[in-house]
Amino acid sequence: MLHERIVFLTVHILGIPWVAAADRIQVRELRAGYYQLDIRYDFKDEPDIPLALTLAAQHGLQFEMMETSFFISRQIFIPTAKSGWRKWQEHLFSTMSHNSRNVTDYYRIPSNGVISLGSQIEI
Repeated sequence: MLHERIVFLTVHILGIPWVAAADRIQVRELRAGYYQLDIRYDFKDEPDIPLALTLAAQHGLQFEMMETSFFISRQIFIPTAKSGWRKWQEHLFSTMSHNSRNVTDYYRIPSNGVISLGSQIEI
């Protein structure tokens, strides 16, 4: 399946307390049907991707959330005997990673439009 429009979305969490509204969203057309969308948040903001996508309309990109697919990467950490870590450290890291906040919740992305691509990383 090929989508009619592909948008590469990058979220930047900046180390500053405030991002001006004019600097929050940047859209670049890479070529016909392909775009780079950069969204900038300050460190005190809670990222809200659906809200940011409505703001992208001011830059020529309009989104229908029920017709938008989000491809998200996810890493699963697996403890192994090969690492230099102690066994309890590997298991603690693996458990904390597993229990971390879900990216769809953090960015407020509707879960019915998410396609998750994952990989396993041995630690």
